[in-house]
Amino acid sequence: MCELLAMSANVPTDIVFSFTGLVERGGVTGPHVDGWGITFYEGKGSRTFKDACPSSQSHVAQLIKSYPIKSEIVISHIRQANRGCVSLENTHPFTRELWGRYWTYAHNGQLSDYQNKFTLGRFQAVGDTDSEMAFCWILEQVVAKFGDTPPENMDEVFIYIASLADEIRQLGVFNMILSDGIDLMAYCTNNLCHITRRAPFGKATLIDTDVVIDFQKETTPDDVVTVIATRPLTNNEQWQVLSPGDWRLFRKGNIRLSHSVEK
Repeated sequence: MCELLAMSANVPTDIVFSFTGLVERGGVTGPHVDGWGITFYEGKGSRTFKDACPSSQSHVAQLIKSYPIKSEIVISHIRQANRGCVSLENTHPFTRELWGRYWTYAHNGQLSDYQNKFTLGRFQAVGDTDSEMAFCWILEQVVAKFGDTPPENMDEVFIYIASLADEIRQLGVFNMILSDGIDLMAYCTNNLCHITRRAPFGKATLIDTDVVIDFQKETTPDDVVTVIATRPLTNNEQWQVLSPGDWRLFRKGNIRLSHSVEK
């Protein structure tokens, strides 16, 4: 399985601390050695860095760790290949244009018997992964339902996407991160959690490497930063663990929409 990392914040924020922990899971503390990628949103634009080699050995990953790019939305992924070869085109996150915005997506899990379901037209997969095909299929269904212009209420779109994720989950494990550059969606099948940091800020210690940060020195009292990950990245904070079928929609660090499956 792969691992996911994402961030939603109300001010441009760097993700160096969390990314430093994730990188270690790409070959040091974890087996996810088949590539990695990260996308930063800047207004309507985005910049993506990818590498098909393990994140723990990647010079590009070292650049990201040493170059604190500030963004309000970030999506990252480290890969353990199960569908598709190890290659740059199969490395997440994937990006497509829809309604004049860049949509970015990453998936953790493995799907079966998906080829007949994911009928594609306007949006085509470049690589050969189940993940990218699922992303393209989601966008196909969104256009089929809402047309070539977005609705006034984008909440309707993400609620519909959650229903599509429910369908995909019937084919296997489908943990998903998705963003249009404004909102950030996290959908859980089995492993996904999040933490929201706001004043009063404290110190945090990474699980995967000996790094400690004092967020009080790095933030202002008005900052709100939510981090989403496959597994908790710190060992001294209370992460919120999602259950199968749960999803959250974040905007500027705060939960905008939330759905939890009744137990």
